[in-house]
Amino acid sequence: MPAPLAYGVQHAIFARLRDANPQPVTELDYCDAFTLLVAVALSAQATDAGVNKATRGLFAAAPTPQAMVALGVEGVTDHIRTIGLFRQKARNAVALSQRLIDDYGGQVPSSRAALMTLPGVGRKTANVVLNCIWGLPAQAVDTHIFRVGNRTRIAPGRDESEVERAIEDNVPAEFQGNAHHWLILHGRHICQARRPRCTICPVADLCPYEPKTTDPLP
Repeated sequence: MPAPLAYGVQHAIFARLRDANPQPVTELDYCDAFTLLVAVALSAQATDAGVNKATRGLFAAAPTPQAMVALGVEGVTDHIRTIGLFRQKARNAVALSQRLIDDYGGQVPSSRAALMTLPGVGRKTANVVLNCIWGLPAQAVDTHIFRVGNRTRIAPGRDESEVERAIEDNVPAEFQGNAHHWLILHGRHICQARRPRCTICPVADLCPYEPKTTDPLP
């Protein structure tokens, strides 16, 4: 693997990302730890916009673990059938709600290990909840962050766990809390997979990726 960018370059990149978006937030709609947990679990292989459309009615009908269990798998399915893998996700939403009731008093736990015992909750989902709800510098690496981390050499790695560790090891501490937000938004809207929008990229001059696109994009 190539070496990560030097400390000074990392600092300059994240300072620019911070200046452009001082308070980055997830693009998923939620109102508390439970609704965020469910929304992130539903977001695998689905867009945030699609999940938000589905959860608008779901969370109105089932804003708590108790209400989600009462709604049942078929009820949840009716709300989320527009997103990918909706049948399995509906089962997971009900099962994780029941586990929260049985094991955690109906509350979302605040440790990664506890979160990952819940049906349908992996490390990425747990890290999003830890970061957004409890403000921990947890790095939720998805395909966008994996691509940006390797393409820019901010956090090179052969898999998501290596990229997560590379962010933790190399991004200056003052940026750790929001690093995954900045990177995922950068990957979604600028450093896109098929054709990165280099002409509008705020860190293009610090990025070693070649070849860069040079034609203006709408």
